[in-house]
Parts: sequence; structure tokens; C-alpha cells
Amino acid sequence: MSVQRAVRDGALPARSEIRKWLMAAYDGAAEITVRFVDEEEGRSLNRAYRGKDYATNVLSFPYAPPPRLAGDLVLCVPVVLREAEERRRPVQAHFAHLIVHGMLHLQGYDHEQDRDAEIMEQKERDILAALGYPDPYDES
Repeated sequence: MSVQRAVRDGALPARSEIRKWLMAAYDGAAEITVRFVDEEEGRSLNRAYRGKDYATNVLSFPYAPPPRLAGDLVLCVPVVLREAEERRRPVQAHFAHLIVHGMLHLQGYDHEQDRDAEIMEQKERDILAALGYPDPYDES
């Protein structure tokens, strides 16, 4: 695991937390880079790779599928912090959710179709519950 901090913020999770979240979402051999970026870089990457001209919370770039998973996760820190505040969720819980979410994307999960979204979201709920975090999709 490699962690890159292109933005400085006291709310960024510790390396040990990131490792724990990655391992909870995938227990096989993996080479993962997690990069924390500002809004400008997040927007640029989202525009270049997804054709969407805004910064999003997490981008996943898979390079090799399981069993030897390899890929990059890019988290846009200002977006993550803003979402956590808007949803009244602890910042670390939101980072955990997005890293788990991104790891599932690296493994081929997606949420483009309703049934696929249900499967992916339930997997996220199960992983996060095992880590001691609440349901990220609970709106109450």
C-alpha cells in the first residue's frame, strides 16, 4: 500500500486506518495506492477519465483484477469533508466508507444498474459494520 497526500488536512486518516479499511474490503494480495487530492486535481481527473467536469468523492483506477488486485484510489478531500458535514457523519466513517467503496470498484463491483447497486451497497454495509461503522446509506 502506498499513501500519497497531495493535500494537507488534519482530518486525513492515519496510514494504519487506511490499511485496515483496505484489508477489510479485500483479503488477498494487492498493490493499492491511495491518493488524497484537492478539488482542482479531483476535477481534472474526473474530467479526463470520466468526462464529468466536477470533483467527485472517490475515483477508482483498476490495473489488475483479483487474485492479484492492483489499482489506485483517489479521494478528493474537500468533497469528502463537505459530504461528511452535510450528511452529519463522522469524517473518519465517511473516509472508511469511500475507501471500502473504491476497493469494491477495483474488484469489479459497480452501481450502474439497480441490482448491482443493491449488491455493492450491501457488501459495503457488511464490511463497514464489521469495522464498527454505521450504515452509510441510512438517511435517518
